[in-house]
Amino acid sequence: MKKKISSRFSIILFVIGLMAAIQYNTINEPDSRDTRDVWQIRQELAQEKRLHSELLSEIGTVDETLTKYEDASTESPEQALKETVEDLQRLAGLTEITGPGIEVSIEPSPEAVALGLNIEDIAPDLLIRLVNEINRHNGLYVSIDGNRIINTTAIRDINGATTVNTVPIQTPPFNIKIVSKSKEDTEKLYNHLMSSRILDDFYIDNLSVIVSEPVDALTVEAYEKEIEYHYLEEAEGE
Repeated sequence: MKKKISSRFSIILFVIGLMAAIQYNTINEPDSRDTRDVWQIRQELAQEKRLHSELLSEIGTVDETLTKYEDASTESPEQALKETVEDLQRLAGLTEITGPGIEVSIEPSPEAVALGLNIEDIAPDLLIRLVNEINRHNGLYVSIDGNRIINTTAIRDINGATTVNTVPIQTPPFNIKIVSKSKEDTEKLYNHLMSSRILDDFYIDNLSVIVSEPVDALTVEAYEKEIEYHYLEEAEGE
């Protein structure tokens, strides 16, 4: 009898101990583990530092504009206002930009041409990936098949056609123009694109990417449509 009671008591204690252990592990075990390796963490850290650098650069540009406007407003308010408007139009993409740059041509791959394969429009997600790869470098002005890329540009599929700013781009071949602030920046972008793995992804869609040599003067078209201001309201004067 005593043995039966002792056995039952041992079983009960075992069950209680097992439940307590499970509860302890549940409380102390994180919901998800960070499986990133050191290289991935370093890449994310580099991206955050780049964003921080871009913000500091933008703040410096704004401060410089304010200082310039304050200095010029006392002597020639009209000229200061005109220069400010021109700078804003340039930043918004409403003016042509000429400077050192490269031209990227999206063409049917030689294999596709030799085999007589049907060349379809470039997929929006592939084009977006290429634009993101280009935008990894600061101070760039880009147009795709004559359509200027600005902050509000959308690249998407509309009725089966890949569009940029709601304008369908032609079936390859078509060109992408990229202008940088300096020749050094253009050369860096050229070397980056030539070694990028994204070029291999185009071959899957029977496309090839031809990157031209950097040139000293290339013109990127202005944004031709009217910019919509859905969430902006005119400030009331004091």
